[in-house]
Amino acid sequence: MPTRLESLRGNIRPWMWGVAGGTMLILSAICTPNLQRAWAPRVGPPFERAYSMAPQAAVSSSKLGIATASAPPAARSGEDAVADRKMVRTIAIEMTVANPIDAARAIQAFAAGLGGYVESSELSTENAPSASVTLRVPAARLDEAESGLRKMAIRVDSEKTGAQDVTKQYADMDARLRNLRAEEAQYLEIMKNASQVKDMLEVSEKLSGVRGEIEQQQTEFRTLSKQVETVAITIGLRAPANMDAFRFDWHPLDQLKLATRDALDGLADYAGTMTAVILYLPVVLLWAMTGVAAVWIGWRVLRWVGRAFFGWHRAPAVQ
Repeated sequence: MPTRLESLRGNIRPWMWGVAGGTMLILSAICTPNLQRAWAPRVGPPFERAYSMAPQAAVSSSKLGIATASAPPAARSGEDAVADRKMVRTIAIEMTVANPIDAARAIQAFAAGLGGYVESSELSTENAPSASVTLRVPAARLDEAESGLRKMAIRVDSEKTGAQDVTKQYADMDARLRNLRAEEAQYLEIMKNASQVKDMLEVSEKLSGVRGEIEQQQTEFRTLSKQVETVAITIGLRAPANMDAFRFDWHPLDQLKLATRDALDGLADYAGTMTAVILYLPVVLLWAMTGVAAVWIGWRVLRWVGRAFFGWHRAPAVQ
């Protein structure tokens, strides 16, 4: 062994020591930054920065938590806004029922039972019986009303629903009414402090005008509120199609009997009319003679007055 080591040492050249030293320096330069990065989180400023940012992250997460917790109220406020919308809803239903007249009367009683009322009703018995009923029911009981109406029908032929958003109109009318009432209160206060008759009369006139506007606005507001709180349902009722209507039905004997009866009625009317004329003929003659006599007497009197007072003379005869 010693001989081998000595032989190896004898074979090493100086340049080999330089190559080995340079290689070691390169490896140390590569490995040292990696070791620093591996140990950096454990000590030194980088760890301090990470630690100092941890509370901020916790605070920001808490803020996010608060925002998330406050999101449901925002959602609830949106739902409240939808719930506060003022809608005027209408429904039109066409139904086939066994007897439209009876069904119309049943619907009127049904509406009263729901706390509603009938706005209009039209019944027709010409040709095929039919009916049309318009009623108003509370909006809260609309589902119950539709279910009850469907039970009365043999079938529902058509149904149409409409809705109109009157939220802005409702709010404007409410605000207008509040402003008018505030204006009325101001005029009442001014009238209390008025000392001259002229001022009192002027304020009284303006107060009367404001109160008239308040009454008109209240009427319109109540009407709109009633339309919002209730749903108008227009129901068309008709009977099932009757196939016997297309059957050819002709009874000549019955037609002959009807024609004979009409002819006898005509003869009876003619006989009665002629009898009345004959009986009234003397009366008519007497009235005619009386009229002629009155005209003749009047003419004689007129000629006598003219000759006596105005010098009327008969014209001389021409020779």
